[in-house]
Amino acid sequence: MEIKQLITFKHAAENLNFTQTAKLLNFAQSSVTAQIKALEDEIGKPLFERLGKRLILTEAGRTFKTYADKIIALSQEAVTAANGEEEISGTLTIGAQESQCTYRLPLILKEFKSAFPKVKLVFKPAHSDEIARKQLMEGLLDVAFFMDAWKPEGSLKVERLVKEELLLVAAPNQSKANFSIDDLKHETLLLTEAGCSYRNMFEESLKSLGIYSLHKIEFASIEAIKQCVIAGLGVALLPEMVVKKDIEAGRMRELPWKPCTPPLYTQIAWHKDKWMTPPLTEFIHVTRKMLLSV
Repeated sequence: MEIKQLITFKHAAENLNFTQTAKLLNFAQSSVTAQIKALEDEIGKPLFERLGKRLILTEAGRTFKTYADKIIALSQEAVTAANGEEEISGTLTIGAQESQCTYRLPLILKEFKSAFPKVKLVFKPAHSDEIARKQLMEGLLDVAFFMDAWKPEGSLKVERLVKEELLLVAAPNQSKANFSIDDLKHETLLLTEAGCSYRNMFEESLKSLGIYSLHKIEFASIEAIKQCVIAGLGVALLPEMVVKKDIEAGRMRELPWKPCTPPLYTQIAWHKDKWMTPPLTEFIHVTRKMLLSV
């Protein structure tokens, strides 16, 4: 098998679309199909299968991608070393939710790009922690950030970085002054998407207290939730890092809330079998340095 075939397979496995893969690599689609067929013939098993109009990786394809990633990364590292290039280069694909991208990652990225300007960073939004975990397992991400309770992860290596506080917030003039948690029965709850760890915690906590709100609005964006809180449309449970400045500026107020849930942490994760390229190793190092001091 050739490196060219492995690179084609890697793109096809990530895009799950031969036409898009051909455009990205400036090949004819027939060339992509032929390269994948050659790999499958050499391996002796199909790497892809079609379910209706969907193209998906087979179990053999998922296993093979892990090794293909390692071979491609090692070949790039070998070329760099042979050319005597001391400056680290390469590409990192990072998964993170909106809150992490907005409030945790900018300083990390600034520090990393300052030290390693030749490394290309690619971000893929992860609308829930479960999606990020799945993409790590499938080799679609090099590294990902979670905000979740601490738990064993099996095939993933996960490190706790920052303990996150959750605050229940409302508009300054919304809700009565002597607000109690029982009043949530009559409030509109502004919620993140299903699958979000702290939404799950919030709803489980309310359920344990016998509180069932009849009014809920679900959002794909934390920033949209913030603006709706400020406008007085409802209350929301959000990470302190998201609302701290708004509370200090008087745009929101914190409501009394003592969650009976496990502590929440920002965590960094990667697959335990991931080839630890120099860019990935250095990114994890910079992240530790920046966030463990928070």
